[in-house]
This record gives sequence, C-alpha cells and structure tokens, in this order.
Amino acid sequence: MGVDRCHAPPFLASAVVDGISLAMPVGQETRLNLAGDLANRTERCFYTLRSRPWTRSGCGKGDAVSVWTEEGFEVVHQQFHGQAMPAFESDDMQTHVWGRRWGVFNDVGTLKVVLMHRPGDELNVVDERLRHPDVPALVDPEARWYFWGERAPDLAAMQRGHDALTQVLREHGVEIVWLDDSRPDDINAMFTRDMMVSLPGGAIVGRMGPLMRRGQELNVYRTLARIGMPVLRTVAGAGTFEGGGFALLDETHAVCAIGHRGNEEGARQVEEVLRPLGIELLRVPCRGWGCHIDGELVMVDHKTALIDPTHLPYGFLQQLDALGIRGVHVDPGEGAFAVNCLTLRPGLVVIAEGNERTRERLRKVGVDSIAIPYAENHKNGGGIHCSTMPLVRERD
Repeated sequence: MGVDRCHAPPFLASAVVDGISLAMPVGQETRLNLAGDLANRTERCFYTLRSRPWTRSGCGKGDAVSVWTEEGFEVVHQQFHGQAMPAFESDDMQTHVWGRRWGVFNDVGTLKVVLMHRPGDELNVVDERLRHPDVPALVDPEARWYFWGERAPDLAAMQRGHDALTQVLREHGVEIVWLDDSRPDDINAMFTRDMMVSLPGGAIVGRMGPLMRRGQELNVYRTLARIGMPVLRTVAGAGTFEGGGFALLDETHAVCAIGHRGNEEGARQVEEVLRPLGIELLRVPCRGWGCHIDGELVMVDHKTALIDPTHLPYGFLQQLDALGIRGVHVDPGEGAFAVNCLTLRPGLVVIAEGNERTRERLRKVGVDSIAIPYAENHKNGGGIHCSTMPLVRERD
C-alpha cells in the first residue's frame, strides 16, 4: 500500500476517485492509504486542488471533485438557513409537508376524518362456556378477553349497529379511515378511541394499560404512517395512556383520567406535547377500577358538556364552572353509554338508542341528537365514542 502525505489548504476539498469518496479536512494533515495507480491518481487530483482550487485538470477522467471555500459555504447556506416559523402545526406547514392539515383543535368542531374498525371474526374467540362465577360476564384471562352477558356476541347485531354509525358519518360528509389489520383475537380492536389522541398538527400514540390491548399501538402507528398523519409522540417507558381517558375541554384546556388504564407518567409525557401548543392538562382520578373519562364527560358543543356528575370529583366540577363550561347532566337511569356519544359538529351528536330522557335534556339546551342501535356493542365494553377516533375536525 502506498502512503501519500498531503496538507490541506484553507478549504475543504473532496474527490470521488474510482467510486471511493476522499476528503481533505481544513487545515489538517491527511494520510491516504491507497495502492498503486489509485494512490498516484488521488495525489495528482489533490495536488491540482491545492494549487488551482477551482479546476480539476489533474484528476482522472470520471473523477468527481468538489471544493468548498469557507466564504462559499457561508454564501450558499445563507440562502438555505433554518427556519422555525411558521410552526409545525400551522396550516401552511401542514399542507406543505404533510399534504393537509391534520388533527383537531377541540372536541366539537365539524368532524371530517375518523378512524374506525368494524367488528368482525375476532369476536368468535368469545366462548359461552367461560362464565365468570360471580358476575354476568364471559371471561378468559389467559386469552385476554372479556364480554358482558352470558351469551356469545351476536356479531350480526354488532355489525348492524356499527354500520348504522358509519352510515350517519358518511351522510354528514365524514371520511372513514379503517384501522390496519389487528390481531385475529383482538376483540377490542373496534374501540379505536383508546389507541391515540388527536391534537393540532398530529397524533399522540398511547400505551395501552392492560396486556389484553397491547399491540394496538403498532396497528394505529401503521395506519397513521399509511395515511401520512404526523405522530407527535409515542407514550413510552412506564407510562400508560389511552385516548378514552382524554378530552379537549376547549382550545387551551384538556383533561385526562388517572387510574389503572392511564397513569401519571403517561400524563406527564402527554403534557410535554400539550404545553408548547398552549394547552393546560387537568387531571381527574378515576373511581376504583374505572377506566376512562368518556363515560362521565363528552363535549357536545362549545362550552357545553354532557356529564355524569355522580362519577366526577367535586373539584373537577368546580374547574368546569371556572372555565365557563355548562354541564348537562345525564339522566341517572341511563348512565355511561348515554354520555358515550360522538359530536358531529357543534350542537349535534350521535347517541345510542334507549337514552330518550338524556336526549330531551340535550334538546333543551340546543343540542340535537341522532339515535342508532348500539346495545350489542356495549357488551364488548364500549360505546359510540369509544368506536371512533377523530383524525381531523374543522375549527368551528
């Protein structure tokens, strides 16, 4: 091997000789460990650059050469300097980089794009023989599923309810994005709300609390990548966080539930994303083994929430009052699946059939509702709100 010794001039010279990239660092001695003809050609090339920096006459045919002077470097990069503004979540940058504006500013703006999964053959894993000894439920802790009631799911009825929901959405101009393939035994895949949250400019992918739902994070991540929606963060480490435990109260305040499905570490990680967006995160402790907040509170209009006050802490009810948010109390006999509705636009919701007294309470404050059959899906542990994850809402 030949050893060529050369000193770089006060600029950075680089050459590609026989497909090998070589460089002469500024103001440093460089040793080139090359053999035979390649060493001679490289020396001739760099000698030419040292003596006549803007020519390449000493280099072999096909050798690529570039020379950066310090002055030239500054001149060029002044034309391509870094720019922090407009901000990532601005309409201009969203459209320029991501093809459209993604995310939501609040929980009541006109719904434009939603993530869903139609219940299917995964429900066939439920076995009627595996009855819980103490409560009316079918449970298999090893296979990681449970289903309320003592009969296997009526899949046709579940699909009719889900199809009724998608029909209402399409009639209101909502684009439906279908979740990428889930595990063949994941009976909770239909509850897309819990896998992530949407914020101005993108999404946070959560980390599911129970092991029975772990892996849904990958499904939703793949789906977001396919449609081009930015992922602002993935909850990691010991954090747990589910979208059903989160709500945007307005454009500057959000709330998350703290309990066995979402912990303080998860909330802290989400808060790190919210803070630069100017959103304050409130915490609400779950009662006992309660999972989420969307059985106790759903925003149905600007400054109006459908709530179950018997399941919310008094201190949080005071915070709602301080924010000027009016609480419409769910009828005591109708409960969580009445609250678990979906807002299509300010003052219009989709709600499960059988909640007529709550619908009347909403009507009295100017909130209209569309009722659909969803009772069989409730047995799987979730409602209409759980079955939908808004990806884009208008800012209205």
